[in-house]
Amino acid sequence: MKRLAIICTHPIQYYAPIFKLMHERNKLKIKVFYTLGENNLNTFDPGFNKQICWDIPLLEGYNFQFEKNNAKNPNSQSFWGIKTPKLIQNIMDWQADALLVFGWAYQSHLKSVIYFKNKIPIFFRGDSTLFNKKNSLKNSIKIFLLRLIYKHVDHAFYVGENSKAYYKKLGLKNEKLSFAPHSIDNKRFAENQFVKATALREKLGVGAEEILILFAGKLEPVKNPFFLLNTFEKLDQQNCHLVFVGNGPLEIALKAQKTGLKTASKVHFLDFQNQLAMPSIYQSCDLFCLPSKSETWGLAVNEAMAAGKAILVSNQVGCAVDLVFEGKNGAVFQSENEADLVHKLQQLCQKSLLKTYGAASAQIIESWNFDHTVTAMQDKILSYV
Repeated sequence: MKRLAIICTHPIQYYAPIFKLMHERNKLKIKVFYTLGENNLNTFDPGFNKQICWDIPLLEGYNFQFEKNNAKNPNSQSFWGIKTPKLIQNIMDWQADALLVFGWAYQSHLKSVIYFKNKIPIFFRGDSTLFNKKNSLKNSIKIFLLRLIYKHVDHAFYVGENSKAYYKKLGLKNEKLSFAPHSIDNKRFAENQFVKATALREKLGVGAEEILILFAGKLEPVKNPFFLLNTFEKLDQQNCHLVFVGNGPLEIALKAQKTGLKTASKVHFLDFQNQLAMPSIYQSCDLFCLPSKSETWGLAVNEAMAAGKAILVSNQVGCAVDLVFEGKNGAVFQSENEADLVHKLQQLCQKSLLKTYGAASAQIIESWNFDHTVTAMQDKILSYV
């Protein structure tokens, strides 16, 4: 059986199920090489502004090993945060027939890609987009360098249309690209959580016929929670509530600003909720809103859709073009355009309409699943090896 070595920074709730299913399919023998290091798993997350330890198993059902990370400041946010001197040798010792890399922008990942070029087929998985890529000399130089890097890739798996456009901009032709959708555990988020969801609405003081708008994620500038809070103040809808679920560097300022709003009684905050709690969080709302200034994809949208919810996102959210359809399951507003967001909220904030859109979301997201992702990746890798 052909061997596929996979390079990934650390166990991630969206990737571990893919590795487990690959192992179960038994078409390729896989081994995941985690490069951040075993001692750095429960590190401080600056986005959530707290220690994070996921409450679902991420290391079960597949073969893996942790590499020793010698970086002075081990982290997955910077290029020099991952330096694993034995990674290449360990992959060679395992006698890999192909290499799948999740993210190139780390010293050890890039070094491995360069080393294994023309030795074994190199596959790449990422969700970068062309958002916020300005026409400047600095960006032109960056594009040139990225084109050089991607020449080392035999095949790339794109997660959606914005991801595909990014790869094509960097020189990868259609024959070197395959669609392998960004996916989540649809079944877990769709399981009926009516009792817990209802209890949460009651705890927040949201009536059965009132509308609850949900923001779930890191309270950080790029997610634009202040923009949503200020827009909600101008919405002028007496039957609407807004809840922020998460923590982050903007949390204190957001809560302070809330106190001066006329809608203060309609704005709620919940701390970071772990994976097992999130299905009932999504199911408690009527509308999920992600107002990010820049978001490569937005897997929270997949989760909300699997929970059967209408979606409202900015046009700078990567999944907008793939998953959100005007007049069917939600709406897309122009990023940073307050008038447009108010208009879209006014259009959407109708209980019956949101129920119809939520049902459509559940149907749309059905094919965006781990089975589809793994099939696409395995079939293409096997065609090379």
